[in-house]
Amino acid sequence: MDLTSPKETTAAGLAESLAQAIHEHRLSPGAKLSEDEVGEIFGVSRTIVRAALQQLSHERLVDLKRNRGAFVAQPSIREAREVFEARALLEPRTARSAALRATAEDIAALHRHIAEEHAALDAGKAGRALFLSGAFHVEIARIADQDTIAAFVEQLVARSSLIIALYWRRRQALCESHAHHDLIQAIAARNGDLAEELMKSHLLDLLTSLDLGPNTAVARSLREALAG
Repeated sequence: MDLTSPKETTAAGLAESLAQAIHEHRLSPGAKLSEDEVGEIFGVSRTIVRAALQQLSHERLVDLKRNRGAFVAQPSIREAREVFEARALLEPRTARSAALRATAEDIAALHRHIAEEHAALDAGKAGRALFLSGAFHVEIARIADQDTIAAFVEQLVARSSLIIALYWRRRQALCESHAHHDLIQAIAARNGDLAEELMKSHLLDLLTSLDLGPNTAVARSLREALAG
């Protein structure tokens, strides 16, 4: 299968495609990213692959191990706790700020995120739904108009994708949660207090859905994972 698209002929475009595969849990934590195989799948040179992997290493989505190659990062249990503690410090205040600044266009964008997330769930694409769920949080940070904090939130959400792939024990909770709907309603009502409390509760629920024990992720071939 030819997976190449124009954007993937550049290192930045290839990095974006690999990052999306990681966020959507098509590539599992610990998966080896062979330069030759990635290059063959996307029809690009090893130079482009190497540059893309370097970019993903800088973003802490990939670990580059001397004499062994590149692997999708595997956050530790300690880091899992630290990431969600950091999110609990930043995102509730970000939700409050978003409630004070959101426009009608912003509210519509948040509703589109939820609609796309539900469409992914209906199609049986849980990984895609999780990616969109993370993007919802990044969008709230954008609406808050706090660029520095938004950049931190985006990095933390990216790490959360890996953590959820390793440690999530309640996959059905994605279908049961109405947290995002409630957050939109609070933001649309410009109720900063409520938005802050809802975000705190939502992040706590995410943390309690983690099983911080041994991982039993099922390995997939690299070609199968990247084919989506």
